[in-house]
Amino acid sequence: MTMQKIKNARLFTGEGFVPGTLVFDAGIRALVPQRDADGEGDDAGGAFLVPGLIDIHTHGALGLDAWEAGREGLRQLGAWYASRGVTSWCPTAPALPGEALFRAVSSFRAYERGPGMARLLGIHLEGPFLSPERPGSQNPAALSLPDPALIEALQEASGGLVRLVTLAPELPGAMEAIGRISRLCRVSLGHTGASYETALSAFEAGATQLTHLFNAMEGLRHRAPGPIAAGLEAGAFAELIPDGFHVHPAMVRLAFRLFEDRIVLISDSLSCTGMPDGTYALGGLPVTLEGGRALLPGTKTLAGSSISLLEGVRRAVSFGIPLERAVYAATAAPAAALGLAGRIGTLSPGAPADFILLGRDLELMAVYAGGRKI
Repeated sequence: MTMQKIKNARLFTGEGFVPGTLVFDAGIRALVPQRDADGEGDDAGGAFLVPGLIDIHTHGALGLDAWEAGREGLRQLGAWYASRGVTSWCPTAPALPGEALFRAVSSFRAYERGPGMARLLGIHLEGPFLSPERPGSQNPAALSLPDPALIEALQEASGGLVRLVTLAPELPGAMEAIGRISRLCRVSLGHTGASYETALSAFEAGATQLTHLFNAMEGLRHRAPGPIAAGLEAGAFAELIPDGFHVHPAMVRLAFRLFEDRIVLISDSLSCTGMPDGTYALGGLPVTLEGGRALLPGTKTLAGSSISLLEGVRRAVSFGIPLERAVYAATAAPAAALGLAGRIGTLSPGAPADFILLGRDLELMAVYAGGRKI
């Protein structure tokens, strides 16, 4: 691929922005930290140039559930994510009966990143090892006790694509399961009523993350600190849905102060994302989209979000999160949470040329995937 340059950009360094020029082909080759307005290359006009966003918790969009979208549906989703600035994603399967779960993970083996599509990093299994007392919008009939043999079989069926498993550590057999599963992929605590002590034991057993912080888990209380305090003390990463519905803006700010560079922004987007108000589904349960909120019908239970990750970055910034921290939480932090620090989610030389250009109001100006503008 021919070497290219984008000049007069504000390049994201991981800590802030510096004016400069990006040199790339299929990968990042160099960052030249000065303005080069008179040199060769495309002029960014002072736009923010940041790594492509990484969404590690997303169920779908466009009326499509990733787990049952099929080959063509997955291609549509891959193109949609890229068109919204997400260049890497983890399709997330909800709690499903065994046969459906095997069909889902097997279907992702057929995904191939074509031009203008996001890279599939692996599968996030949000279940079925969740607490029946904290199912959220998950199907209670599909829940089961932790079974490492099941994850081992799913890992084989998927061709090694299972990268993250959410489970509730208070369930019988959970600690042993965490020890075995964490040798295959990352383990995140979620949909849980676990105490501080139980959660801390789970992190000691091998868990490294919290699934959608504050949601479907015990809260942070002064006499019962719960999994949030345990995760903080254990150095865990913490997913956060920044749509403004799942977590109050004040708590978004608090989460960034507490977990610092271990906050991972996620969309938790459902099939209703990018669609008009109406009724959709998640794991066999109906979901109603009303005015931007995805709810279980007839309740106030949030089922997930209807935003893209880029919209989540914008909202986080509107809540008072500095842009550089919001970008880090949607790029370098999710990469690190998956054990891919320095390999993606960065503009460092040698990383893939997956990046986006954002205007002054954070509008998406351009997306590059593998060095090609889409």
